Amino acid sequence: MGDLAPYAVDDGNSRGRAVPEPRPKARGEFQRDRDRIVHSTAFRRLEYKTQVFVNHEGDLFRTRLTHSIEVAQIARSIARALHLNDDLVEAIALAHDLGHTPFGHAGQDALNECMQAHGGFEHNLQSLRIVDRLEERYGAFDGLNLMFETREGILKHCSTARARDLGELGRRFLDGRRPSLEAQICNLADEIAYNNHDVDDGLRSGLLTLEQLEGVSLFARHAAEADAEFPHMPGRRRVHETIRRMIDALVTDLLAESARRISDAAPRTLDDVRAAPALIAFTDTMQAENRLLKGFLRDHLYQHYQVLRMTNKARRIIHDLFGAFVEDPRLLPPQYLEKAATESVARAAADYIAGMTDRYSVKEHRRLFSVGEL
Repeated sequence: MGDLAPYAVDDGNSRGRAVPEPRPKARGEFQRDRDRIVHSTAFRRLEYKTQVFVNHEGDLFRTRLTHSIEVAQIARSIARALHLNDDLVEAIALAHDLGHTPFGHAGQDALNECMQAHGGFEHNLQSLRIVDRLEERYGAFDGLNLMFETREGILKHCSTARARDLGELGRRFLDGRRPSLEAQICNLADEIAYNNHDVDDGLRSGLLTLEQLEGVSLFARHAAEADAEFPHMPGRRRVHETIRRMIDALVTDLLAESARRISDAAPRTLDDVRAAPALIAFTDTMQAENRLLKGFLRDHLYQHYQVLRMTNKARRIIHDLFGAFVEDPRLLPPQYLEKAATESVARAAADYIAGMTDRYSVKEHRRLFSVGEL
């Protein structure tokens, strides 16, 4: 990790694990967290969960797994430059989407609708539920027993009502305090990764055009720079060169602005970071450009009729599955039927559905609703 800043998270100032364990022998505590996440069942499932395009639509589109790896790469680079704990950053980045449903945000929205009478559904909370309870790999505890700061970073959002139920982990949402700088980095690395790589996937799919993107200042400026340096580049290479420059500009801006804010706030300890305003941020100018890019993607990619056709199917699949399981819990696999007896049928059904990959949920829907399928 190199020399850490005094306000970075390290093994010594961490709040530790819910279930105490002997220290690891040949690695740090946050390396252990990262390794447990990589070996988890939920992490492997991310390979077949949608980012924007459903898994079967093409082999080269991002999935939740490749997105998580890309977030980890960007976040580690930022953390190292700011002398923060890059092992913690990597663990948070690799775990942040563990609780995502099949079919991306459409699946999450549909499952949240199904769960409205039962406390709702939110994928950050589901990610925490997975690492705290649902993974079954160890004899001494449920979940992965991750370090407090890893769990804190996974929990990006939380309502006041939910925060009260989470004890010390939810305290910052009630007190208006910030998480570690490492967690703040992951939030923005996630944004950098999905915005820019959704541009790439949108162009690859043909749903976005270069002509449309010329109206987006962040893209147009870096495309012009790429053209000036390499005037005869083929189309795909031009796209990659442009997106590479966009990511570099965003990271460079974030590093400069974050370093300025940290210098002004002059934190000396991790507690100082928690009490300060957000210290990892873009400049106002870059934030405005980034907001324009997000708006463009919303209007031209996420709301494209071909994407909406798939998300509409996804919503129906999620609603149908949830309705069938709640109406007759005996349709749930045995381990989830047992969970229904100790919590609720709705929460057990949500756990089961959220853990499905895209293609598994389609198969399960066919098994339940198509004549001739078993």
